Amino acid sequence: MRSKPLCGEKSQSGAVYYFRVDEFSERVPLTIADYDREKGTVTIIFQKVGLSTKLLAAKEVGDSIRDFVGPLGVATEYDGFKKVAVVGGGVGCAIAYPQAKALHELGVEVDVIAGFRNKDIIILEDEMSAVSDNYYLMTDDGTKGEKGFVTDKLKSLIEAGNQYDAVIAIGPIPMMKFVSLTTKPYGIKTIVSLNPIMIDGTGMCGGCRVTVGGEIKFACVDGPDFDGHQVDFDELMNRNSVYKKEEAELTEKHICRMDKMAHDLIH
Repeated sequence: MRSKPLCGEKSQSGAVYYFRVDEFSERVPLTIADYDREKGTVTIIFQKVGLSTKLLAAKEVGDSIRDFVGPLGVATEYDGFKKVAVVGGGVGCAIAYPQAKALHELGVEVDVIAGFRNKDIIILEDEMSAVSDNYYLMTDDGTKGEKGFVTDKLKSLIEAGNQYDAVIAIGPIPMMKFVSLTTKPYGIKTIVSLNPIMIDGTGMCGGCRVTVGGEIKFACVDGPDFDGHQVDFDELMNRNSVYKKEEAELTEKHICRMDKMAHDLIH
């Protein structure tokens, strides 16, 4: 998508952006998949899960949305890394890709492990392969790449003697939790990109609070990157599921506002 030029010019991997489809919509946080500072554009990849992403997916080429704001939060820091494993799960690979790309451009040796449920939902395979020294594709059912989970491959690479300065994991919360549990016994620095409920993007609403190392942090201003060995993932999963029932009901009962307005005008 094309954003305001300043968003593209100032884009950084790991930072958070917000979009609103229209003036009545919720503010939805996401992390960009790619950017072009010269053109002033950013690329986002999203999954149609809730109402807002379904409304965004209904847009046609040339359409516009109400807001696109960013970058917010803190961009990922790569200082001192020589060899890194970037682990992406599902649509989280859209966020893992710019991390791998940035590291690759810095001359860091990058191993990418990308995991998907099956071959039908694989994304960014060529792009990820192009910015990694080694690209490992995993599928739960073995329909493409190797059969197994990303943690299986990560553990085997570590036990094979790969000396990683850091592991960057981005994907579903359970995946990031188990990646962190995998690396902890080896003392490998592990960075996770958290996706709690975010609303205002300034840290004032408190919706994005997460517990890291026993302290409250706000993902929209302190993150989204955190030390995976310090994150309370169980609390995060519980908080993220609070509004699932309401989200499902809203999606099911949603009536296009324009249709309703037209109906009211006619009658």
